[in-house]
Amino acid sequence: MSARVAIIDYGVGNLRSVEKAFQAGGCAAVVSADEGVLRRAAKLVLPGVGAFRACMSALEERGFDVLLRERVAEGVPLLGVCVGMQMLFDESEEFGQSRGLGFLSGRVRRFVEPLRVPQVGWNQVEWQNEHPLASGIEGGSFFYFVHSFYCDADDSGVVIGKTEYGEQYASVVARGNICGVQFHPEKSQSAGLRLLKNFAESRREQYRER
Repeated sequence: MSARVAIIDYGVGNLRSVEKAFQAGGCAAVVSADEGVLRRAAKLVLPGVGAFRACMSALEERGFDVLLRERVAEGVPLLGVCVGMQMLFDESEEFGQSRGLGFLSGRVRRFVEPLRVPQVGWNQVEWQNEHPLASGIEGGSFFYFVHSFYCDADDSGVVIGKTEYGEQYASVVARGNICGVQFHPEKSQSAGLRLLKNFAESRREQYRER
């Protein structure tokens, strides 16, 4: 049976498209703002669209930042998507300095001129390390991006995938049971659906080993 995945509904983003993408791969997933559902889920997905600070504020207003820290400490796998990945880090420079969840060491920076911002469209991910998320997905596969900021990780060891946009930056990160992708897997056709399926069906033990 597919793993039970809960997509955290904290009032940000089009969450139903993420839910449908999991279901398209035969994986049980549910969008929920119910704390009981989120505490019983085998795995959690933290989506994010828009401004970093607004997303963090919405998460904290519902107390879901505390819930996430408790569940991550229990070893529950967590996948951050787009701004959800950025929120895994210490801080962002968007609209001044904003505090993140601090699961991963580093900061979120804006792409610099003369790059067109935001980056919108298809771009490639080159795998840097083996990881359950990357299973069955070839290096150089295209994913769909929409973002003006990127994650600058202090530890290169957490960078699972890199993408080139003016310079190479971390587009997939992971440490233990904490994972993140900068792109939108639900909009990334077969490669994105495979990545979500990998997250849903991978064993919890696979994350503890890393």
